Amino acid sequence: MPLDRPQDFLSFTLAGLEYGIDARQVRELCLFDALERFTDGARVVPGVARARGVIMPLVDLRAAFAGHPVPFEPQSDVIILTLSHCVMGMVVDSVNGMVTLRPDQVSAMPCVDGVAPAGYLLGLGAVGERRLILVDIDRLMTVGQDRAARTV
Repeated sequence: MPLDRPQDFLSFTLAGLEYGIDARQVRELCLFDALERFTDGARVVPGVARARGVIMPLVDLRAAFAGHPVPFEPQSDVIILTLSHCVMGMVVDSVNGMVTLRPDQVSAMPCVDGVAPAGYLLGLGAVGERRLILVDIDRLMTVGQDRAARTV
């Protein structure tokens, strides 16, 4: 993902790795305990939540990355996002803060064993010793929808 000018990313941690998403998509940050939740007990999409009158799906990326349910703590970080198709909450291990990346600080995702990276992985950001995996969160959250639409 070549940048043509500096861009702000919200940095967060999942399973020991640091990720970055476009800060313009971040609506607000809140704690899990601050959300009114309606759960159905699913592993990755544990239900819906309401924040400031908006009802949204709540996605637990911790469970998606771990491959099993992860217990919710009242202080778990939730990133409220405005995506192209909805507003949603995303539960992560921790929010690290804002990072501004210049074009020269972003490189393409490497191929692994000759396989191109997933389309939602935009590149690698470098800030000093930190390495951020830059994610197109809109694309990541529609991966299953795209596949389902093609099979209908």
